[in-house]
Amino acid sequence: MSLFDNFLLRAAFAGTGVAIAAAPLGCFVVWRRMAYFGDATAHAAILGVALALGFQAPIFTGVLIVALLMAAAVSSLSDRGFAMDTMLGVLAHSSLAFGLVAVSFLQGVRIDLMAYLFGDILAVSRFDLLVIWGGAALVLALLWARWSALLTATLSPDLAYAAGLNPKREQLILTIALALVVAVAIKVVGVLLISAMLLIPAAAARPFAATPERMALAATAIGILSALAGLQLSFMLDTPTGPTIVCFAACVFAVTNLGDQCRQWITSRSTAQH
Repeated sequence: MSLFDNFLLRAAFAGTGVAIAAAPLGCFVVWRRMAYFGDATAHAAILGVALALGFQAPIFTGVLIVALLMAAAVSSLSDRGFAMDTMLGVLAHSSLAFGLVAVSFLQGVRIDLMAYLFGDILAVSRFDLLVIWGGAALVLALLWARWSALLTATLSPDLAYAAGLNPKREQLILTIALALVVAVAIKVVGVLLISAMLLIPAAAARPFAATPERMALAATAIGILSALAGLQLSFMLDTPTGPTIVCFAACVFAVTNLGDQCRQWITSRSTAQH
């Protein structure tokens, strides 16, 4: 019997792969305040699912293409002076609505819409594992190769220009990595919760991370812990796995930020007494 014949082990490997890809990238989403951008890209994924099923193409391919097109549209419109928050809100919800309508027109195709909206990690196949870990490897390779340049462009576009870097190119690399994460994560947590796996582990790691590298590592650890603990809890409590993973990550976020607030309060009291 192969190791990957056990559906729970496949689910654990899938959740770990998504966490490894999403958490470091989520740090840049937090630093750059790109939460709405992640939402827009993720919501567009359901349109990619509909197109892939309509043209009998792999789901991963359809989602990746639509996510990249969404990223390109956002970048193009932002350069023309549109208000970013308004534009992202319009694109995110309209793409989700068009995707849901497109799915209803599919004839002769049996589709579990809830699995794409909220994930179905327990149904992950060996091929899905290959796609998830392949996508995670590509995301990590992009971040590893461009880490310093991405940090510089995030800190200050002017500083990036002075260092001979093109901030627009670094933004493009981030959007490509974000599209890859959306494409590989849709099976695990679904369209509506992908942004949570990007944001919550990074936000939970932020209070006790002294350097960007430590924050990325801590976010990855929190993401993996959330995936494995959420999987275990959903199995024990008979709850939906994707939302349970996000709930556990949210609890970790609450604990780390509460601990940080307590530490700051104790420090301020100690300083006041001296």
